Amino acid sequence: MYKTIEEQVLKKAAPAELRAEFIQHEFERLHSFSVLIYLASIAIWLVFDLVVSFLGEQGFTWRSMIFISLFAILTLVMGFTRKARHFDLITLLFVLILTIGVRLIITGIPANVHSSWLVLAAASMLYSVSVLPLSRGAFFAAQTIIWLVLNPFINTPTRLIELRGVMTASYSIFLCALTIYTFLKLRQAKLYNYIMSRLLLDQAYNDPLTEIPNRRSFMTSAGQHLQTVPREHEQYLAMVDIDNFKKVNDVYGHDVGDEVLKRVAADIKAVMSHFEYARLGGEEFAIYLAGVCRADVEALAAELCRVVREQPTRHPVTISIGLARVEAGDSLNQALVKADEALYESKHTGKDRYTFHV
Repeated sequence: MYKTIEEQVLKKAAPAELRAEFIQHEFERLHSFSVLIYLASIAIWLVFDLVVSFLGEQGFTWRSMIFISLFAILTLVMGFTRKARHFDLITLLFVLILTIGVRLIITGIPANVHSSWLVLAAASMLYSVSVLPLSRGAFFAAQTIIWLVLNPFINTPTRLIELRGVMTASYSIFLCALTIYTFLKLRQAKLYNYIMSRLLLDQAYNDPLTEIPNRRSFMTSAGQHLQTVPREHEQYLAMVDIDNFKKVNDVYGHDVGDEVLKRVAADIKAVMSHFEYARLGGEEFAIYLAGVCRADVEALAAELCRVVREQPTRHPVTISIGLARVEAGDSLNQALVKADEALYESKHTGKDRYTFHV
């Protein structure tokens, strides 16, 4: 079964919205790692600069201080960055400054080894860029910057028609192709894993018929809210049941019953959009309302009853609602029991109404 689902997922091209969501997710997950890559790159550049400056008898110049300041500023900005698209821009700027800095350092070593050190520097930077959570466009832009600035044939004695030049070009092409292939394959694998995770989570926490959260999702989210929301704030639980739903199924069939369930779920979603809601099972729904007073809860419950009742449809239905205030010390299950008792009262006093637990 898993392989069948996986094959179906792999056959579909991920929409642009999902790709953007994935890139943002990867950036958030690898944010600390990206900062570490920045710091490691700066450290390597600094060691290289110090070695060349002193062994090459150039001394530590003001240019080095400018580059260190720029690196520090970009790293600090990146540490506070929370958007993947902003990270792409900062990284491209970081790569540009770093490659220029490397190029300037390499001018201080013997000319006959310039091309070797340029290729070595390009290899290090290509690897670093390939493991960062960049978008595809940003990755190729970084590749272009690296090879434009660290081109081993610009301002070096190496010529392409010579054996050394052919070997340098061959290694550069191999290195470029390898990093591109690795980046694309890893990105594709991560994207498909993300899609599979989303699909499995949707199936685990969303009701497939009504496309709203299911009981598992509600118990998790509402339970967390009960633990985190201060108890001095008013909190309520509502149980919603479709009146005479069994009769709808028996008379019109389960297809119509499913349509009724979806319609009621859509009404709950529209009226209770600012609160937690879910289908608990069958024709029962639950709503968790926090930070509202009793009058607001009454108004919302009355509005939900009205919206469901006045839906222009061939198969009109009504709903009954049971409401319970969550008292200090109440668990989620205890509050649900009280709301269910209030729902029972609504059912047996005329339906199409709401009742508060006494």
